[in-house]
Amino acid sequence: MHVQDWLETVPAVSIYALVGLVIGLESLGIPLPGEIVLVSAALLSSQHEGINPVILGACASIGAIVGDSIGYAIGRKGGRPLLAWLGAKFPRHFSEGHVATAERSFQKWGMWAVFFGRFIALLRIFAGPLAGVLRMPYWKFLIANVLGGIIWAGGTTAVIYYVGVVAESWLKRFSWLGLVAAVLIGLASMLIVRRKAKKAATEHAAAGPEPVPAAE
Repeated sequence: MHVQDWLETVPAVSIYALVGLVIGLESLGIPLPGEIVLVSAALLSSQHEGINPVILGACASIGAIVGDSIGYAIGRKGGRPLLAWLGAKFPRHFSEGHVATAERSFQKWGMWAVFFGRFIALLRIFAGPLAGVLRMPYWKFLIANVLGGIIWAGGTTAVIYYVGVVAESWLKRFSWLGLVAAVLIGLASMLIVRRKAKKAATEHAAAGPEPVPAAE
Protein backbone atom coordinates (compact mmCIF):
# COMPACT_ATOMS: atom_id res chain seq x y z
CA MET A 1 0.00 0.00 0.00
CA HIS A 2 1.25 3.48 -0.89
CA VAL A 3 2.65 5.29 2.17
CA GLN A 4 0.60 8.42 1.57
CA ASP A 5 -2.59 6.43 0.90
CA TRP A 6 -2.10 4.65 4.21
CA LEU A 7 -1.47 7.92 6.06
CA GLU A 8 -4.83 9.21 4.81
CA THR A 9 -6.63 6.46 6.74
CA VAL A 10 -5.34 7.43 10.20
CA PRO A 11 -6.13 10.44 12.46
CA ALA A 12 -3.89 13.52 12.43
CA VAL A 13 -2.63 12.84 15.97
CA SER A 14 -1.51 9.39 14.88
CA ILE A 15 0.34 10.89 11.93
CA TYR A 16 2.19 13.34 14.19
CA ALA A 17 3.12 10.49 16.54
CA LEU A 18 4.11 8.17 13.70
CA VAL A 19 6.39 10.74 12.07
CA GLY A 20 8.04 11.62 15.38
CA LEU A 21 8.48 7.95 16.30
CA VAL A 22 9.92 6.81 12.96
CA ILE A 23 12.34 9.75 12.76
CA GLY A 24 13.28 9.28 16.42
CA LEU A 25 14.05 5.59 15.91
CA GLU A 26 16.03 6.34 12.75
CA SER A 27 18.03 9.00 14.60
CA LEU A 28 18.54 6.51 17.42
CA GLY A 29 20.43 4.29 14.99
CA ILE A 30 17.71 1.98 13.63
CA PRO A 31 17.60 1.94 9.80
CA LEU A 32 14.08 3.23 9.01
CA PRO A 33 12.73 5.39 6.13
CA GLY A 34 12.28 8.52 8.23
CA GLU A 35 12.75 10.92 5.33
CA ILE A 36 10.18 9.13 3.15
CA VAL A 37 7.61 9.13 5.97
CA LEU A 38 8.23 12.83 6.63
CA VAL A 39 7.93 13.78 2.95
CA SER A 40 4.71 11.75 2.64
CA ALA A 41 3.19 13.36 5.72
CA ALA A 42 4.19 16.85 4.57
CA LEU A 43 2.58 16.26 1.17
CA LEU A 44 -0.52 15.01 2.94
CA SER A 45 -0.64 18.13 5.14
CA SER A 46 -0.61 20.31 2.02
CA GLN A 47 -3.74 18.57 0.77
CA HIS A 48 -5.71 18.11 4.01
CA GLU A 49 -6.54 20.92 6.43
CA GLY A 50 -6.75 18.51 9.35
CA ILE A 51 -2.98 18.03 9.40
CA ASN A 52 -1.15 21.10 10.68
CA PRO A 53 2.30 21.45 9.04
CA VAL A 54 3.65 23.43 12.01
CA ILE A 55 2.74 20.65 14.45
CA LEU A 56 4.04 18.07 12.00
CA GLY A 57 7.39 19.87 11.68
CA ALA A 58 7.62 20.28 15.45
CA CYS A 59 6.95 16.57 16.05
CA ALA A 60 9.52 15.61 13.42
CA SER A 61 12.09 17.97 14.98
CA ILE A 62 11.44 16.65 18.49
CA GLY A 63 11.72 13.07 17.26
CA ALA A 64 15.03 13.84 15.55
CA ILE A 65 16.51 15.63 18.57
CA VAL A 66 15.35 13.09 21.17
CA GLY A 67 16.35 10.13 19.01
CA ASP A 68 19.83 11.50 18.43
CA SER A 69 20.23 12.25 22.15
CA ILE A 70 19.28 8.69 23.11
CA GLY A 71 21.64 7.37 20.44
CA TYR A 72 24.42 9.52 21.90
CA ALA A 73 23.80 8.10 25.38
CA ILE A 74 23.77 4.52 24.07
CA GLY A 75 26.93 5.09 22.04
CA ARG A 76 28.75 6.64 25.00
CA LYS A 77 27.75 3.70 27.20
CA GLY A 78 28.35 0.92 24.68
CA GLY A 79 31.52 2.20 23.02
CA ARG A 80 33.10 0.42 20.06
CA PRO A 81 31.71 -3.01 21.02
CA LEU A 82 28.28 -1.51 20.26
CA LEU A 83 29.39 -0.62 16.73
CA ALA A 84 30.69 -4.16 16.26
CA TRP A 85 27.35 -5.57 17.43
CA LEU A 86 25.42 -3.25 15.12
CA GLY A 87 27.69 -4.25 12.25
CA ALA A 88 26.78 -7.88 12.81
CA LYS A 89 23.05 -7.12 13.03
CA PHE A 90 22.86 -4.50 10.25
CA PRO A 91 25.85 -5.15 7.94
CA ARG A 92 24.42 -3.01 5.14
CA HIS A 93 24.27 0.07 7.34
CA PHE A 94 26.94 -0.46 10.01
CA SER A 95 29.70 -2.17 8.02
CA GLU A 96 33.32 -1.39 8.91
CA GLY A 97 33.53 0.79 5.80
CA HIS A 98 30.49 2.86 6.72
CA VAL A 99 31.67 3.27 10.29
CA ALA A 100 35.15 4.26 9.11
CA THR A 101 33.70 6.84 6.70
CA ALA A 102 31.48 8.34 9.38
CA GLU A 103 34.32 8.35 11.90
CA ARG A 104 36.63 10.20 9.52
CA SER A 105 33.90 12.80 9.02
CA PHE A 106 33.60 13.25 12.78
CA GLN A 107 37.34 13.55 13.25
CA LYS A 108 37.57 16.13 10.47
CA TRP A 109 34.45 18.22 11.13
CA GLY A 110 33.60 17.59 14.77
CA MET A 111 30.17 18.90 15.77
CA TRP A 112 29.47 19.97 12.18
CA ALA A 113 29.44 16.29 11.25
CA VAL A 114 26.42 15.89 13.54
CA PHE A 115 24.72 18.90 11.94
CA PHE A 116 25.37 18.03 8.28
CA GLY A 117 24.99 14.29 8.88
CA ARG A 118 21.31 14.96 9.43
CA PHE A 119 20.92 15.71 5.72
CA ILE A 120 22.60 12.50 4.44
CA ALA A 121 20.53 9.31 4.49
CA LEU A 122 23.07 6.81 5.83
CA LEU A 123 24.95 9.22 8.07
CA ARG A 124 21.69 10.18 9.77
CA ILE A 125 21.65 6.91 11.71
CA PHE A 126 25.32 7.28 12.75
CA ALA A 127 25.32 10.79 14.20
CA GLY A 128 24.05 10.10 17.71
CA PRO A 129 25.67 6.73 18.49
CA LEU A 130 29.02 7.60 16.90
CA ALA A 131 29.22 10.97 18.67
CA GLY A 132 28.77 9.09 21.93
CA VAL A 133 31.35 6.43 21.04
CA LEU A 134 33.90 9.13 20.18
CA ARG A 135 33.19 10.97 23.45
CA MET A 136 32.18 14.23 21.80
CA PRO A 137 31.44 16.80 24.55
CA TYR A 138 27.69 16.70 25.10
CA TRP A 139 27.19 20.47 24.86
CA LYS A 140 28.73 20.48 21.37
CA PHE A 141 26.65 17.51 20.34
CA LEU A 142 23.49 19.06 21.74
CA ILE A 143 23.93 22.34 19.84
CA ALA A 144 24.56 20.55 16.54
CA ASN A 145 21.78 18.06 17.25
CA VAL A 146 19.14 20.71 18.00
CA LEU A 147 20.09 22.95 15.07
CA GLY A 148 20.35 20.05 12.64
CA GLY A 149 17.11 18.46 13.79
CA ILE A 150 15.09 21.67 13.53
CA ILE A 151 16.53 22.79 10.19
CA TRP A 152 16.31 19.35 8.58
CA ALA A 153 12.92 18.23 9.90
CA GLY A 154 11.27 21.66 9.98
CA GLY A 155 12.84 22.74 6.70
CA THR A 156 11.84 19.57 4.88
CA THR A 157 8.29 19.87 6.16
CA ALA A 158 8.04 23.53 5.12
CA VAL A 159 9.50 23.01 1.64
CA ILE A 160 7.37 19.98 0.80
CA TYR A 161 4.26 21.62 2.27
CA TYR A 162 4.59 24.80 0.22
CA VAL A 163 5.42 22.85 -2.92
CA GLY A 164 2.24 20.88 -2.31
CA VAL A 165 0.18 24.04 -1.80
CA VAL A 166 1.48 25.65 -4.98
CA ALA A 167 0.96 22.52 -7.07
CA GLU A 168 -1.95 20.97 -5.17
CA SER A 169 -4.02 19.94 -8.17
CA TRP A 170 -0.96 18.42 -9.85
CA LEU A 171 0.15 16.60 -6.72
CA LYS A 172 -3.27 15.04 -6.20
CA ARG A 173 -2.68 13.08 -9.38
CA PHE A 174 1.07 12.64 -9.23
CA SER A 175 1.96 12.88 -5.54
CA TRP A 176 4.04 9.75 -5.88
CA LEU A 177 6.61 11.80 -7.77
CA GLY A 178 7.47 13.57 -4.53
CA LEU A 179 8.29 10.23 -2.95
CA VAL A 180 10.23 9.13 -6.02
CA ALA A 181 12.31 12.32 -5.82
CA ALA A 182 12.98 11.71 -2.11
CA VAL A 183 13.96 8.10 -2.80
CA LEU A 184 16.29 9.13 -5.64
CA ILE A 185 17.97 11.72 -3.43
CA GLY A 186 18.35 9.12 -0.71
CA LEU A 187 19.78 6.56 -3.15
CA ALA A 188 22.24 9.11 -4.54
CA SER A 189 23.43 9.90 -1.01
CA MET A 190 23.68 6.18 -0.27
CA LEU A 191 25.79 5.50 -3.38
CA ILE A 192 28.16 8.36 -2.56
CA VAL A 193 28.56 7.21 1.04
CA ARG A 194 28.93 3.57 -0.04
CA ARG A 195 31.68 4.46 -2.50
CA LYS A 196 33.53 6.40 0.18
CA ALA A 197 32.89 3.55 2.62
CA LYS A 198 34.67 1.03 0.37
CA LYS A 199 37.68 3.32 0.17
CA ALA A 200 37.62 3.91 3.91
CA ALA A 201 37.30 0.18 4.60
CA THR A 202 40.47 -0.49 2.62
CA GLU A 203 42.36 2.22 4.49
CA HIS A 204 40.91 1.06 7.80
CA ALA A 205 42.01 -2.53 7.18
CA ALA A 206 45.50 -1.42 6.17
CA ALA A 207 45.85 0.75 9.29
CA GLY A 208 44.77 -2.07 11.62
CA PRO A 209 42.33 -1.95 14.56
CA GLU A 210 42.10 1.26 16.55
CA PRO A 211 42.43 1.26 20.35
CA VAL A 212 39.21 1.16 22.34
CA PRO A 213 38.79 4.32 24.43
CA ALA A 214 38.70 3.74 28.16
CA ALA A 215 35.27 3.98 29.72
CA GLU A 216 34.68 6.84 32.08
